Amino acid sequence: MYELTERQRTILQLLIRDYIETAQPVGSKRLVERFHLDLSPATVRNEMSALTEMGYLRQPHTSAGRVPAEEGYRVFVGQMMHKAELPTSVQNTISHQFFQAPPEVEQWMTLAASVLAHQSQGVSLVTAPHAETIRFKHIELISTQGRQVLMVIVMEGGEVNQQVLTLAEPVNQTRLSQAAAHLNSLLAGLSIDAVAALSSSSRADALEQDIITLLVQDMKRTSESVSGEIYTDGLTNVLGKPEFAESDEARWAMRLFEERSTLQGLLARASMKNSSVGGLQVLIGGEGEWEELRQCSMVIARYGAPGQATGTLGVLGPMRMSYARTIPTVRYVAGLLSNLVNDNINSE
Repeated sequence: MYELTERQRTILQLLIRDYIETAQPVGSKRLVERFHLDLSPATVRNEMSALTEMGYLRQPHTSAGRVPAEEGYRVFVGQMMHKAELPTSVQNTISHQFFQAPPEVEQWMTLAASVLAHQSQGVSLVTAPHAETIRFKHIELISTQGRQVLMVIVMEGGEVNQQVLTLAEPVNQTRLSQAAAHLNSLLAGLSIDAVAALSSSSRADALEQDIITLLVQDMKRTSESVSGEIYTDGLTNVLGKPEFAESDEARWAMRLFEERSTLQGLLARASMKNSSVGGLQVLIGGEGEWEELRQCSMVIARYGAPGQATGTLGVLGPMRMSYARTIPTVRYVAGLLSNLVNDNINSE
């Protein structure tokens, strides 16, 4: 984009601050009067026109003031990304809440979602910590009816998946139990690649090879997912805001929270772009990739123990969200959860 002068950057920043608070188009006279600028309204108006031509601002109506465009928000966020700090008193309150919570993952996730929603006044989302390297622990094969078999798979870390298989021919429960026992001794602690390498091994018979093939597919799905559970809070925070009350597209984005599989897929894609624990990213208007977020912004971060177990947390709201409050809140809560996950792993 264009290189902005210091004066243009200041006007852009002040205009966005005002628009975030009021949700009303901002005029040059208001900027001069509210922020006591040592500039005339005509000078500010000329700079706002230049910023509009460069794509940083929009003019909704001919006689109206300006509102931020996506590129304007990106400049604004870039300027304050590493400057925004959460007040010490707020940090102390949040850490005290986590200190009082029972030492259970579900309690941490619920509390994190509540804290993020309250502090940001947006919609929060938190995924439970998820093993980065999926390893096999245990399998059960249960005969149900005819050729159908229930396969229950347990991964190291406690994740449990199950699916119904249809075999080529009926197999009695005794044979299924023998196959499961052999696979448990053969595959215990193995990664996806190591399990896959045994799919054609002479150490497994035909039935067991078929089961291994299905097991590898299940392990891959588990590895690619964000988490089996997504905790959310704060939907009512944004439904009454002007952007969401008046825009069908924005309300459609909110329906993401009713379609968990879609939301999970979006989080998985966003997390892949920000793979490092402690890393934080701001998605404005979907960044051209997420049509679901075209009218929204999302602040998202990874947390956890690198190489062991990680999760994702974030806040979704209108592009007019309070970035100065949301960004440090997401960063701080991510740090708290990382410490809790590391402590939990080290205590096992």
